[in-house]
Amino acid sequence: MTVQLLTDSPITSKFKFTTQQYHLMHEAGVFNEGDRLELINGEIKTMSPIGRKHVACIIRLDKLIQKKLGDRVMVSTQNSICLDDNSQPQPDLAILKPRDDFYEAGLPTPEDILLIIEVADSSIDYDRHEKAPLYASVGIPEMWLFDVNKKAIEGYSQPSALGYKHIHRYDEGDTLAMRAFPDITFNWNELF
Repeated sequence: MTVQLLTDSPITSKFKFTTQQYHLMHEAGVFNEGDRLELINGEIKTMSPIGRKHVACIIRLDKLIQKKLGDRVMVSTQNSICLDDNSQPQPDLAILKPRDDFYEAGLPTPEDILLIIEVADSSIDYDRHEKAPLYASVGIPEMWLFDVNKKAIEGYSQPSALGYKHIHRYDEGDTLAMRAFPDITFNWNELF
């Protein structure tokens, strides 16, 4: 939302929303049914449409993670997480610590998240330059970014206020392991 100030100068200002305001707008019906939106640093962002490669990758990852990790984790697919008072993104997959209430009492927060997975076919720059630094700034320990067009995986770890300190690219034949479960490995070939 851009607000034009009533002055002689062409100064504009963006209005930043809180997660509470975002929820109230949703409850009031401000958004259209089916709109794919997320709140990032106080701004309501429209998410890219999901292509078939993107869908297939998410389904494959969900099934594989559930199979390998079972009850050790909960997999939340394309659902909101609450990072702070101004950000409620919808990552493609959030690998969560198990909770008896299945997060009914409140959305997952950074303390609940073991791994974020973003899958990109058209949103690679947005995921890499907007969402990854946001996840790092709130202390999410690890993020994997899947580029379905180039069939490449970037692993992000060692979060800091300025972004992830360690980025590793995985290509065909490489093996990945979640930092939370180093005993469980994933081969690049089974991920793609």
